Amino acid sequence: MNTLLERLETVEKRYDELTQILMDPSIANDVSKMTAASKEQASLEKAYNMCQEYKSLLDGIEEAKELLKESDPEIREMAKEEYETLTKRQPELEQEIQLELIPKDPNDDKNVIMEIRGAAGGDEGNIFAGDLFRMYSKYAESQGWKIEVNEAQTSEAGGYSLIAFTVSGDHVYSKLKYESGSHRVQRVPKTESQGRIQTSTATVLVMPEVDDVEVHIDPKDLRVDTYRSSGAGGQHINKTDSAVRITHLPTGIVATSQDGRSQHDNRDKAMQTLRARVYQYFQDQQTSALETERKSKVGSGDRSEKIRTYNYPQNRVTDHRIGLTIQQLDKIMDGKLDDIIQALINEDQRLKLLGEQNDN
Repeated sequence: MNTLLERLETVEKRYDELTQILMDPSIANDVSKMTAASKEQASLEKAYNMCQEYKSLLDGIEEAKELLKESDPEIREMAKEEYETLTKRQPELEQEIQLELIPKDPNDDKNVIMEIRGAAGGDEGNIFAGDLFRMYSKYAESQGWKIEVNEAQTSEAGGYSLIAFTVSGDHVYSKLKYESGSHRVQRVPKTESQGRIQTSTATVLVMPEVDDVEVHIDPKDLRVDTYRSSGAGGQHINKTDSAVRITHLPTGIVATSQDGRSQHDNRDKAMQTLRARVYQYFQDQQTSALETERKSKVGSGDRSEKIRTYNYPQNRVTDHRIGLTIQQLDKIMDGKLDDIIQALINEDQRLKLLGEQNDN
């Protein structure tokens, strides 16, 4: 049997099993089981529909072959047209199926916590970090996503030495995961009186949002400190200790929040960020042995790797991982990232498909 068809029929069998599970009246009493089954079935739906189309196509090819043996020339001519149409569609559909059957990143559907830090270049690096935050905010808006700031360390010259924020919505990680790395800017800083171009950098880290089930943090391993939020002055000065700093003692990882409506809100935000950072810490430890292989792939997430250059004098953006150059920096900085992100997704799929074919 066709190996591709065998794989599709495995998906079809599982899809039908899930249908039976969801039709069982007893599942209504188990919300978590029903949610998990519904989510799994939804993730298989596209491959299931492809299975039906592929089976129909193969049957159609066989029928056309039989009709080509008929003595009636009109029937043979119709069969020939049908055969040519279906055989032309077959490799296209097989390519689509192979892409669909590539194992999905389990984090793709998740929200993310992003951290942007001003790096090389002093004030200009911090200002650029602020520009990147605005760029991602605009992109999130275009996708219908929501952004919520968890932690912000502003810079006197403008921008941020650090800004951490949650991006919530549909399939956020699947698109933003490629943004981890060092982003380089080339432009004349506002502070430069001689008009000389300076190169500065800001680092971006994208982490999937995780819950207690995925990363267990023992409350005994936490130190929680509260302090007074620094406000804008005047009536906005917070007169209570509502800001929260949480330290994970085993790893030394710290998360803070002071922009929430209350100490409880800030604690929730800081804990959300802490969970993501601890999860990322252990993930990095597990994958360190595969670092050489990971660096050769799109979206390795290595923050020391210069992944993209933003050249203002030439209105140019270059993504170094895929050799993509776009002469529309102004539009990119206004959040129009679709072309870059889609190119990165396509290259990632190409590499995964190549790996699958080599394995087979």
